[in-house]
Amino acid sequence: MFYKLTKEQQQLMISNIQTFFTQEREEEISEFAAERVLDFVKESLAPHFYNAGILDAKQIIEDQFSVLEDEVLTLEKPIK
Repeated sequence: MFYKLTKEQQQLMISNIQTFFTQEREEEISEFAAERVLDFVKESLAPHFYNAGILDAKQIIEDQFSVLEDEVLTLEKPIK
């Protein structure tokens, strides 16, 4: 299940998009236009960042499992 943005988070992002356009492009855009930009980012770009985060998390889990596995193996008793 994917994380759903709260109304407050979405409104903050829309405001940030409007500020970006004003400061970087010297262009005023409506709240509706900023919402469309946000929708584009969520649908087209966000999955790439999400998947990168998943791969990072997977690597961390694998590294931690490897350390745990090494620790468990140190508990083995020699067999005579």
